[in-house]
Amino acid sequence: MIRIANGQGFWGDWLEAPVRLVEQGPIDFLTLDYLAEVTMAILQKQRRSDPSLGYARDFPPLMARLAPKLREGRIKVLANAGGLNPLACAREVRRLAPDLKVAVVLGDNVTERIGEFLDKGYPMTNMDTAEPLSSIRDQVLSANAYLGAFPFAEALGTGAGVVLSGRCADAALALAPAIHSFGWRPADHNLLSAGMVAGHIIECGAQATGGNSLANWRSLSNLDEIGYPIVELEPDGSFVVTKHPGSGGRVDSHGVKEQLLYEIGDPRAYYGPDCVTDFTSVRVEDEGPDRVRVTGATGSAPTSFLKLSINYADGWKAVGTLVYTWPGAQEKAREADRIVRRRMERLGLEFDEIYTEFLGVNACHGAAAPPVGEVPELQLRIGVRGRDRAAVERFTRELIPLVLSGPPGATGYGEGRPPVREIVSYWPALIPRSEIQPRVEVVE
Repeated sequence: MIRIANGQGFWGDWLEAPVRLVEQGPIDFLTLDYLAEVTMAILQKQRRSDPSLGYARDFPPLMARLAPKLREGRIKVLANAGGLNPLACAREVRRLAPDLKVAVVLGDNVTERIGEFLDKGYPMTNMDTAEPLSSIRDQVLSANAYLGAFPFAEALGTGAGVVLSGRCADAALALAPAIHSFGWRPADHNLLSAGMVAGHIIECGAQATGGNSLANWRSLSNLDEIGYPIVELEPDGSFVVTKHPGSGGRVDSHGVKEQLLYEIGDPRAYYGPDCVTDFTSVRVEDEGPDRVRVTGATGSAPTSFLKLSINYADGWKAVGTLVYTWPGAQEKAREADRIVRRRMERLGLEFDEIYTEFLGVNACHGAAAPPVGEVPELQLRIGVRGRDRAAVERFTRELIPLVLSGPPGATGYGEGRPPVREIVSYWPALIPRSEIQPRVEVVE
């Protein structure tokens, strides 16, 4: 049996979680999932301003902090913190913790090959809109393939204590230790699917231990000390989801099922780089306090394609806010919105989208929000997006004047005009897996 813990669900997750997982009890592997799709866009912006960046900068200091424990050799770390610049991230880890052996999984970054792929006739159509990539070819900023778990298992085989990558399937970080430890092969589809289920359950960190859960959240203990998930995985693919004793939150079958259904389409066919998993085959049972047993996962061979995460420049945006106070807070905010829109219309400003929210009334649920009466205060938030940066810049000068020239009671304007930001959008596509050649490099 191996114990795989996950201490990050995204870049920005609780910094103390990985440390507590390492210090509060035995684990064999620590996975850290930093890369949401929006994270790649953030990293792309950073690398464009500084070519030495493009990775999760929290990661190297964390490895230095954990180095005393990692030097013992019992715990291996797997992380996709490398983002768009995994070698630079690995070198920074080595600079801060020189005695840690670091292996890097490369081959996901295919930005420079987009033209080659198009010339070969791969349309790389947007999986959501069916548009061909050629329609935004000149706007492409980065392109990365979602790698599977086998290159990570190969990296573990080098004896590295830290394995780094860029883009990969989130669950691959947890599947790789099983491949490495148990010798699972590419044809072991049911076993690989079990590992994918395990990785999928823990990939979002504390969502599997009661965080962000609607079920009885008021009764959860010590959310300020919430435990992050651990999988106790057996060679036959069965596993238990748990957490360290005494840590906060809760592990139960309801929460595990909730996470199991997170971000899946057809539950009978969850596509990954290493297999296609049938989530309807999975059985979830409470085994005891904070222990949930998961069995029965089945799957089939992967497709001949890998998914690409493509980022492209998609115009400019700005978002401004004002707070309006009682009495008549909602009426004032709606009138302020009308004033701004009328002024932009008179100026001849055109945008791809103008979007207004009334935080405190209906920003989260829109038309589905229940009607509310008089509110003590609310925040007006107006955003625009468009191709013309000058028009977006002009919008930023139309909100703050309402402090004196609009409805009374405006506050919350201390930051002044909102900044204009570039929009980096996400383009999901497919590429034949034969075009992607992962490789492992040990950073000395």
